[in-house]
Amino acid sequence: GRFGADSAAVAGGVHRHPGAAVVFNEKGKGMNRKWMVLATVAVVVLAFAAGVVVFTGRTNQEVTAAAQTHSDALVRPHSPIYGNPAAKVTIVEFFDPSCEACSAFYPIVKRIVNASFGQVRLVVRYAPLHHGSDTAVRIIEAARLQDKYWEALERALAAQPQWAAHDRPQPLLIWDVIGDIGLDMAKARADADGPAVDQVLRQDIADMQVLKVNRTPGFFVNGTPLRDFGEAPLKALVEQELKKGSSQTTENKAR
Repeated sequence: GRFGADSAAVAGGVHRHPGAAVVFNEKGKGMNRKWMVLATVAVVVLAFAAGVVVFTGRTNQEVTAAAQTHSDALVRPHSPIYGNPAAKVTIVEFFDPSCEACSAFYPIVKRIVNASFGQVRLVVRYAPLHHGSDTAVRIIEAARLQDKYWEALERALAAQPQWAAHDRPQPLLIWDVIGDIGLDMAKARADADGPAVDQVLRQDIADMQVLKVNRTPGFFVNGTPLRDFGEAPLKALVEQELKKGSSQTTENKAR
């Protein structure tokens, strides 16, 4: 009928009209270019993802090897310990007071230690990767010389948004934040620039470099680096080490 005739006429006109043919061809070329661009982007994304996986795997291997070779660099006599000093499982955390993720993870790690019935301890090491973090470490360590370490640390973390802006850090504001925790402030200010704190900072930075820690928080559990960052992987690694300890205890009793 009429619909068929009109459709045939339109179709014939499209194929016969040179302008229409140009439009049709240009659209086709445009679509081809679009698909080529999308295909190129997809290839680049896949290559990047593959590169990240390879790089991450290589980095994990390097950190694992470093921890095995330099196990003495994980815990030092000066390192602050939270929990039972004789615990079977040790979480070593390389920590930056300016790091938002460190602040977010602090209560998580404390809960893991508190729920372990003395089987897990936390050892804090410093990795002052952000500008101004070394000053923050000095202030917190000065408080530790007066047995006010955890109070000062928690105050500093709670006030982190006020003093730790990465574009304009003001770590000296921590002095105001911890001013009422019972410190001899004159002594603390002197200690912050003293040789004892200098030595702690130098040693922790050296150990951070030897162990190839380049981001914070960086966790090791009984010497095993945390490969996949997150609360669940950390808990899983701690549980794994607790089970190892339990099985070894059982074997020793059996003997």
